[in-house]
Amino acid sequence: HGVEQSYETAVEWYRRAADQGDAKAQYNLGVCYQNGHHGVEQNGDLAVEWFRRAADQDYADAQCNLGECYYNGHGVEQSYETAVEWYRRAADQGDAKAQYNLGVCYQNGHHGVEQNGDLAVEWFRRAADQDYADAQCNLGECYYNGHGVEQSY
Repeated sequence: HGVEQSYETAVEWYRRAADQGDAKAQYNLGVCYQNGHHGVEQNGDLAVEWFRRAADQDYADAQCNLGECYYNGHGVEQSYETAVEWYRRAADQGDAKAQYNLGVCYQNGHHGVEQNGDLAVEWFRRAADQDYADAQCNLGECYYNGHGVEQSY
């Protein structure tokens, strides 16, 4: 591909672009800090900081990842309510993973939203229509068990 693979160099270039406000680079840096590889040490606080910068620019992948940070309490104090807010922002932009995550929240009903089978199915269907396998599986389970839909074997 023209250059030798180097995670350290990639991170340097991500940082240059991120410092100039590039949302994709900010998201990529967040992923590097979240996972603790690609030339950086794992650091939840920095992951959240970079995700937030990109999320504030309506970068859906970053909004979804920021939601997951809040959901799991990684780099921030755990808050299901805040997780749902970020999932919804990304889901409204068509992010399949966020749509699935929002569906799970509505399915379980104790993660920042009241349990609502109809909304769980709606969000699972939106993600499933984008070929998101976990959502397709959960949607199948909803039909199998009759949760949010009429039971159908």
